[in-house]
Amino acid sequence: METKFYSLKDEIRIIGIDDGSFDFRRDKTTILVGAIFRGGRWLDGILKTEVEIDGTDSTDKIISLISKTRHKDIRVIMLDGINFAGFNIVDIERLSKETKLPVIVIVRKMPDFESIKSALKKFDNHKERIGLIEKAGWPAPVETRPGKFVHIQHIGITKEDAAKIVKLSATRSLIPEPVRAAHLIASGIVLGESRGRA
Repeated sequence: METKFYSLKDEIRIIGIDDGSFDFRRDKTTILVGAIFRGGRWLDGILKTEVEIDGTDSTDKIISLISKTRHKDIRVIMLDGINFAGFNIVDIERLSKETKLPVIVIVRKMPDFESIKSALKKFDNHKERIGLIEKAGWPAPVETRPGKFVHIQHIGITKEDAAKIVKLSATRSLIPEPVRAAHLIASGIVLGESRGRA
């Protein structure tokens, strides 16, 4: 079921989610940060949890994070990619259904799906993991700067409304501020200083 946005306010509340960096050889978990924004201008809150490296708990952890927050006026979940902590893949359909919120996945760079599917074959439950990727659909382009694009996957919302929200919240770069801030905060917590492209 798709959420109908009859009008999109500049201050629509969005939670952007990204993970922190980690060492495959040493770490069993990494952090997941949620940055709550009003549109792409005002940061209202930060949430944090942990997920297993290459685990299967990312969907449950995000649902729990959102259901327990005191910020009850979140209207959209925005993910920086569909997988966190390696190959801990989010079931965006279940995430949307259980939170009753639309989900927009920001795809910074078009992935090589065949290589990903090949890499997933090392897991006993690789068919389920591949199924989550396929169920999310093919990423669609959204122009956030003249001639510059990100790609999105979406559920519980029309592509048109998802694109409007992405453009509205991409105030400082190609990337919407909620996921850009989540990325910076998560890397800063883990490394002591934010690093990488945001």
